[in-house]
Amino acid sequence: MMNMRNLQRFTCLAMLLAASATCRITAQTPQSVDVIVRENGAERHDTIDLPVSMTYPIDSLLSDWKIRTFVVLDDDGCETSKQNPVFSDSVYIDRLSRMPTVMEMAYNDVVRRFIDQYTGRLRNHVAFMLSASNFYIPIFEEALDAYGLPLELKYLPIIESALNPSAISRAGASGLWQFMLKTGKIYGLDSNSLVDERQDPIKSTWAAARYLKELHNIYKDWNLVIAAYNCGPGNVNKAIRRAGGKTDYWEIYNNLPKETRGYVPAFIAANYAMTYYCDHNICPLETNIPADTDTLTISKRLHFEQIADLCGISIDQLRSLNPQYKKDVIPGDIKPYTLRLPHTEVCAFIDKQDTIYTHKADVLFSNRRRVEIAGASSSSSRGTATPANAKLTYHKIRNGESLSTIAAKYRVSVNNIKRWNNMRNNNIVAGKTLKIYK
Repeated sequence: MMNMRNLQRFTCLAMLLAASATCRITAQTPQSVDVIVRENGAERHDTIDLPVSMTYPIDSLLSDWKIRTFVVLDDDGCETSKQNPVFSDSVYIDRLSRMPTVMEMAYNDVVRRFIDQYTGRLRNHVAFMLSASNFYIPIFEEALDAYGLPLELKYLPIIESALNPSAISRAGASGLWQFMLKTGKIYGLDSNSLVDERQDPIKSTWAAARYLKELHNIYKDWNLVIAAYNCGPGNVNKAIRRAGGKTDYWEIYNNLPKETRGYVPAFIAANYAMTYYCDHNICPLETNIPADTDTLTISKRLHFEQIADLCGISIDQLRSLNPQYKKDVIPGDIKPYTLRLPHTEVCAFIDKQDTIYTHKADVLFSNRRRVEIAGASSSSSRGTATPANAKLTYHKIRNGESLSTIAAKYRVSVNNIKRWNNMRNNNIVAGKTLKIYK
């Protein structure tokens, strides 16, 4: 029987999923917003693209194992209301000014439109991200603090990925911090058929902190830094040149790509929403944070199924804690990789690791087995190992013979004769004896 608390949890998730499904059926998710831009005393209408993270359906965000497993409904019956209070501009200006931030939290009509998006249409997304932040914000804060960066940058992944570590953009950017493949490799994030470290929450966060630090060393302005993080330094430099060398974000605003025009306003709005959600009747999805985790270094080939079978941890949990492994395989035999496990399972893994590495290895790594080609001999021209059923023969070299004529006589290769007799070249001497395997 499902207990009452689990029933409440699944009811809560079902309501969110249903709301999202209804939204997708009745109206297409908007990809842009219309704003009013004031420039040189004149007003004009503009359309700017929404960050991709603002277009994700809520059910894709709730698919993460941690969220599915640990989201619960609070005992006091807290739930996000459908009513979003309307406040005057002066209230928004006052609230933004009171936020303990180093970065500028400007306010204008564009920022207001993005605040309306987060506190209105995307209020269920905010409820989700408030709960998901319990897992990720401590990771972000640690790296940002180590590099001496403003802690409000911890909300940048909300704009980048909506806190979905497996998010992949249309352009190919991946992970919480949405690194492109080339940029990720520059900052030490490995990507191959088995591993994508851009989806490693910890490693990608430290790479992002380093990248943000280097961008700030270039621009000395945080608005330009996060704009460059979104569209690349080249596009920001181009916008600065087109604006006559001006280096204020709002002065180069019209020269930036459409999505980047909304990027800084969305970042300000995300900081606002994650701070003042209560004032907009948004209730976080409550979470029971899982046990502490720890990291192990893996220097051998390892499959998640081997760990799951012998350590009593589910495949889903392993994938959630280690989203960088695309095929459930850690190729530790190539180079050391990390494995994150719940603290309670770390000791079990260490105690059983010799057994774990050999468990079902022949089955799980069948694409690494050594095979014989039908009808082919290992004494072929490639110099493979001597067949187990080969017969050893000794050949006494005669005058006028060469390795080629001897190899042809016994139907073996010259390279094999040289290998069997530890020869460095093709020179032979009459009267000497050669070992031949037939």
